[in-house]
Amino acid sequence: MPPVSASDNNRAAGALPNIQASALQKTPTSSPKPIVPKEDLVFGHTFSDHMLTVEWTAKSGWGVPQIKPYGPLSLDPSCSVFHYAFECFEGLKAYRDAQGKIRLFRPEKNMERMNNSVARIQLPEFDGAQAIECIKELVRTDKRWVPEGKGYSLYLRPTMISTENTLGVHRANSALFYVIASPCGPYFPTGFKAVSLYCDETNVRAWPGGVGNRKLGANYAPSVAPQVAAEKKGYQQILWTIGEDHELMEVGTMNLFVLWRNEQGETELVTPPLDGTILPGVTRDSILGLARSWGDIKVSERKISMKQVAKACDEGRMLEVFGAGTACVVTPVNRIFFQGKDYVIPLDPANPESQAGPITSRIYKTLSDIQYGDVPSEWSVVVD
Repeated sequence: MPPVSASDNNRAAGALPNIQASALQKTPTSSPKPIVPKEDLVFGHTFSDHMLTVEWTAKSGWGVPQIKPYGPLSLDPSCSVFHYAFECFEGLKAYRDAQGKIRLFRPEKNMERMNNSVARIQLPEFDGAQAIECIKELVRTDKRWVPEGKGYSLYLRPTMISTENTLGVHRANSALFYVIASPCGPYFPTGFKAVSLYCDETNVRAWPGGVGNRKLGANYAPSVAPQVAAEKKGYQQILWTIGEDHELMEVGTMNLFVLWRNEQGETELVTPPLDGTILPGVTRDSILGLARSWGDIKVSERKISMKQVAKACDEGRMLEVFGAGTACVVTPVNRIFFQGKDYVIPLDPANPESQAGPITSRIYKTLSDIQYGDVPSEWSVVVD
């Protein structure tokens, strides 16, 4: 099958309108919701007053962006998103800094990844820079929903779905891009809490030639049953592996990092490479950039197996393991179950009470300082 070009995916998009932030129309809500106290926020349960929507058709291209009151979507029961999973999404956050300014963190990376996702399922690509401007205006409109304080933020969920109301598996002739916003609190309200992992030797999250490197909703629902099974065994997250050597992939819905002394005696931070099975996380990319800039540890993107991890644990070479993603920034790991044995992962040898190792803590603090504007960085984009 020949590769799909961007121009083909957009149905000769050069001749059709793209998303234009300058055309954005706004209809303010007449019934603002009461603000939920930030201490009562539960991730993904509260939504702001407005949402952003942009419709697309193969005939007319992208329509007028609209900010309007948050509310239900009206979709036909035959809509192909329901039957064939023509859907992808993103996740990013708006942060309020100490001066009250609102910031986004590397939003261009989310739009780049979203365009890669839509191309894979033949939904329409779009101008990422213009979409960001529309998202900024949504954040400005709902800025009262951005909580104050480190650890608090307004979670933004860009989504694209097919809206074509016909059955049959084919590329969509109509679609909807929309963004909703949800205020959220710290992932760890009382400080870091290390998690346990169950290495699943039966189920596979992604495979070569598949869509593990795209943020498709279809990648997530099948992970729930293995996750529930792991919880019943007393573990909090799944460690995804692949192949007879049990090559590490991801942890739950997060990218995975291992810090160890490798067999050459080097202190090395390792994460699986972007081989098509791994989601190219924005936090992952940021951690790699930071760690390389520090220059005091070796940083590698390469394959690593669970057997190598087990050997390093047995030999006292394992230093830290953590997951990384938008929701948590980093999540420390304290043990991994593999082939009948729990392998204990060190946290902070200098502090027995600590729930995170020194590199995990350093990464978290550095990224958080950038996200909240405490440290100047081109990664932090001021919105308002």
